[in-house]
Amino acid sequence: MSTRILVLYYSRSGHTRSMAKAVARGVEQVSGAEAILRTVPPVSPDTAASQPAIPESGDIYAELSDLAGCDGLILGSPTRFGNMAAPLKYFLDSTSSLWMKGALVDKPAAAFTSTSSLHGGQESTLLSMMLPLLHHGMVYAGLPYREAGLTKTQSGGTPYGASHWAGADNSKTLDTIETELCQALGLRIATLATKLK
Repeated sequence: MSTRILVLYYSRSGHTRSMAKAVARGVEQVSGAEAILRTVPPVSPDTAASQPAIPESGDIYAELSDLAGCDGLILGSPTRFGNMAAPLKYFLDSTSSLWMKGALVDKPAAAFTSTSSLHGGQESTLLSMMLPLLHHGMVYAGLPYREAGLTKTQSGGTPYGASHWAGADNSKTLDTIETELCQALGLRIATLATKLK
Protein backbone atom coordinates (compact mmCIF):
# COMPACT_ATOMS: atom_id res chain seq x y z
CA MET A 1 0.00 0.00 0.00
CA SER A 2 1.52 3.31 -1.09
CA THR A 3 2.04 6.40 1.04
CA ARG A 4 -0.37 8.96 -0.41
CA ILE A 5 0.71 12.60 -0.22
CA LEU A 6 -1.94 15.10 -1.22
CA VAL A 7 -0.49 18.19 -2.91
CA LEU A 8 -3.42 20.57 -2.71
CA TYR A 9 -3.05 23.98 -4.32
CA TYR A 10 -4.72 26.97 -5.90
CA SER A 11 -3.02 28.70 -8.82
CA ARG A 12 -4.13 31.64 -10.91
CA SER A 13 -1.14 32.47 -13.10
CA GLY A 14 0.39 28.99 -13.13
CA HIS A 15 3.38 29.53 -10.84
CA THR A 16 1.89 27.76 -7.83
CA ARG A 17 0.91 24.88 -10.13
CA SER A 18 4.53 24.66 -11.34
CA MET A 19 5.62 24.52 -7.72
CA ALA A 20 3.06 21.78 -7.01
CA LYS A 21 4.53 19.68 -9.81
CA ALA A 22 8.05 20.14 -8.40
CA VAL A 23 6.80 19.21 -4.91
CA ALA A 24 5.17 16.10 -6.41
CA ARG A 25 8.47 15.10 -8.04
CA GLY A 26 10.07 15.30 -4.60
CA VAL A 27 7.33 13.14 -3.08
CA GLU A 28 7.85 10.47 -5.71
CA GLN A 29 11.58 10.23 -4.93
CA VAL A 30 10.53 8.21 -1.87
CA SER A 31 10.01 4.53 -2.61
CA GLY A 32 6.33 3.63 -2.30
CA ALA A 33 5.15 7.25 -2.10
CA GLU A 34 2.54 8.65 -4.47
CA ALA A 35 1.77 12.33 -5.06
CA ILE A 36 -1.91 13.14 -5.55
CA LEU A 37 -2.24 16.57 -7.25
CA ARG A 38 -5.52 18.38 -6.59
CA THR A 39 -6.67 21.97 -6.96
CA VAL A 40 -9.65 24.03 -5.82
CA PRO A 41 -12.02 26.12 -7.94
CA PRO A 42 -11.90 29.91 -7.86
CA VAL A 43 -14.34 31.63 -5.51
CA SER A 44 -17.20 33.25 -7.37
CA PRO A 45 -18.99 36.40 -6.22
CA ASP A 46 -22.20 34.65 -7.35
CA THR A 47 -24.15 32.80 -4.70
CA ALA A 48 -24.96 30.01 -7.15
CA ALA A 49 -22.37 27.50 -8.32
CA SER A 50 -20.74 28.82 -11.45
CA GLN A 51 -17.82 26.45 -11.99
CA PRO A 52 -18.01 23.07 -13.70
CA ALA A 53 -17.68 20.02 -11.44
CA ILE A 54 -14.50 19.07 -13.30
CA PRO A 55 -12.04 21.71 -14.56
CA GLU A 56 -11.59 21.96 -18.31
CA SER A 57 -7.82 21.47 -17.93
CA GLY A 58 -5.21 20.79 -15.28
CA ASP A 59 -5.67 18.83 -12.07
CA ILE A 60 -9.10 17.86 -10.78
CA TYR A 61 -10.79 19.55 -7.84
CA ALA A 62 -10.15 18.22 -4.36
CA GLU A 63 -12.84 16.52 -2.33
CA LEU A 64 -12.91 15.94 1.42
CA SER A 65 -12.21 12.25 0.77
CA ASP A 66 -8.84 13.25 -0.73
CA LEU A 67 -7.90 14.80 2.61
CA ALA A 68 -9.30 11.95 4.69
CA GLY A 69 -7.42 9.37 2.60
CA CYS A 70 -4.03 11.03 2.49
CA ASP A 71 -1.03 10.13 4.64
CA GLY A 72 0.43 13.63 4.37
CA LEU A 73 -0.67 17.03 3.04
CA ILE A 74 1.21 19.82 1.30
CA LEU A 75 -0.73 23.05 0.66
CA GLY A 76 0.14 25.62 -2.00
CA SER A 77 -1.26 29.08 -2.63
CA PRO A 78 -0.28 32.37 -4.20
CA THR A 79 0.03 35.21 -1.72
CA ARG A 80 -2.92 37.56 -1.35
CA PHE A 81 -2.05 40.52 0.87
CA GLY A 82 0.24 38.34 3.00
CA ASN A 83 -2.33 35.58 3.30
CA MET A 84 -3.43 32.46 1.44
CA ALA A 85 -5.78 32.98 -1.49
CA ALA A 86 -9.53 32.93 -0.79
CA PRO A 87 -10.26 29.79 -2.86
CA LEU A 88 -7.92 27.65 -0.75
CA LYS A 89 -9.22 29.20 2.48
CA TYR A 90 -12.81 28.59 1.32
CA PHE A 91 -12.04 24.92 0.74
CA LEU A 92 -10.29 24.56 4.10
CA ASP A 93 -13.27 26.20 5.80
CA SER A 94 -15.37 23.27 4.56
CA THR A 95 -13.29 20.67 6.41
CA SER A 96 -14.94 20.86 9.85
CA SER A 97 -16.41 17.36 9.45
CA LEU A 98 -12.85 16.02 9.16
CA TRP A 99 -11.78 18.11 12.15
CA MET A 100 -14.60 16.66 14.26
CA LYS A 101 -13.46 13.11 13.42
CA GLY A 102 -9.76 13.89 13.88
CA ALA A 103 -9.17 12.55 10.37
CA LEU A 104 -5.90 14.48 9.89
CA VAL A 105 -4.42 14.17 13.38
CA ASP A 106 -0.72 13.20 13.44
CA LYS A 107 -0.28 13.35 9.66
CA PRO A 108 2.69 15.44 8.44
CA ALA A 109 1.96 18.68 6.57
CA ALA A 110 3.78 21.53 4.84
CA ALA A 111 3.07 24.56 2.63
CA PHE A 112 4.43 26.52 -0.34
CA THR A 113 3.62 29.89 -1.91
CA SER A 114 4.37 32.25 -4.78
CA THR A 115 4.50 36.07 -4.69
CA SER A 116 4.77 38.80 -7.29
CA SER A 117 7.14 40.91 -5.17
CA LEU A 118 10.23 39.66 -3.36
CA HIS A 119 8.99 40.81 0.03
CA GLY A 120 5.31 40.30 -0.72
CA GLY A 121 4.44 38.19 2.29
CA GLN A 122 5.91 34.78 1.51
CA GLU A 123 6.51 33.88 5.14
CA SER A 124 3.23 35.33 6.47
CA THR A 125 1.33 33.40 3.79
CA LEU A 126 3.03 30.16 4.80
CA LEU A 127 2.16 30.91 8.42
CA SER A 128 -1.48 31.54 7.46
CA MET A 129 -1.62 28.12 5.78
CA MET A 130 -0.01 26.52 8.82
CA LEU A 131 -2.81 27.59 11.17
CA PRO A 132 -5.64 25.35 9.90
CA LEU A 133 -3.20 22.45 9.66
CA LEU A 134 -2.32 22.84 13.33
CA HIS A 135 -6.02 23.07 14.23
CA HIS A 136 -6.48 19.72 12.46
CA GLY A 137 -3.75 18.26 14.68
CA MET A 138 -1.30 17.79 11.84
CA VAL A 139 2.47 17.77 12.35
CA TYR A 140 3.86 20.76 10.47
CA ALA A 141 7.30 20.44 8.89
CA GLY A 142 9.18 23.23 7.15
CA LEU A 143 12.54 23.15 5.39
CA PRO A 144 15.60 22.59 7.60
CA TYR A 145 18.79 24.57 6.96
CA ARG A 146 20.54 21.40 5.84
CA GLU A 147 18.95 22.45 2.52
CA ALA A 148 21.81 24.60 1.22
CA GLY A 149 19.46 26.54 -1.05
CA LEU A 150 18.01 28.36 1.98
CA THR A 151 21.24 30.27 2.45
CA LYS A 152 21.91 30.78 -1.27
CA THR A 153 18.52 31.80 -2.63
CA GLN A 154 18.12 35.19 -4.32
CA SER A 155 14.35 34.80 -4.74
CA GLY A 156 12.27 32.22 -2.88
CA GLY A 157 12.80 29.68 -0.13
CA THR A 158 12.16 29.89 3.61
CA PRO A 159 12.42 27.56 6.62
CA TYR A 160 8.58 27.80 6.86
CA GLY A 161 8.16 26.16 3.44
CA ALA A 162 9.04 26.53 -0.22
CA SER A 163 8.39 29.83 -2.00
CA HIS A 164 8.82 31.48 -5.40
CA TRP A 165 9.22 35.05 -6.61
CA ALA A 166 7.19 35.34 -9.82
CA GLY A 167 7.85 39.04 -10.47
CA ALA A 168 5.40 41.91 -10.83
CA ASP A 169 4.49 40.78 -14.34
CA ASN A 170 4.53 37.05 -13.43
CA SER A 171 7.34 36.47 -15.93
CA LYS A 172 9.86 34.75 -13.61
CA THR A 173 9.81 30.97 -13.81
CA LEU A 174 11.02 28.76 -10.98
CA ASP A 175 14.79 28.98 -10.72
CA THR A 176 17.03 26.03 -9.89
CA ILE A 177 17.16 26.70 -6.14
CA GLU A 178 13.40 27.27 -5.84
CA THR A 179 12.79 24.01 -7.72
CA GLU A 180 15.23 22.12 -5.50
CA LEU A 181 13.54 23.47 -2.37
CA CYS A 182 10.09 22.47 -3.67
CA GLN A 183 11.38 18.96 -4.31
CA ALA A 184 13.05 18.87 -0.89
CA LEU A 185 9.73 19.78 0.74
CA GLY A 186 7.91 16.98 -1.07
CA LEU A 187 10.68 14.53 -0.23
CA ARG A 188 10.61 15.51 3.45
CA ILE A 189 6.84 15.10 3.86
CA ALA A 190 6.81 11.80 1.99
CA THR A 191 9.68 10.50 4.13
CA LEU A 192 7.96 11.57 7.36
CA ALA A 193 4.61 10.15 6.25
CA THR A 194 6.21 6.82 5.37
CA LYS A 195 7.87 6.64 8.79
CA LEU A 196 4.66 7.61 10.62
CA LYS A 197 2.39 5.29 8.66
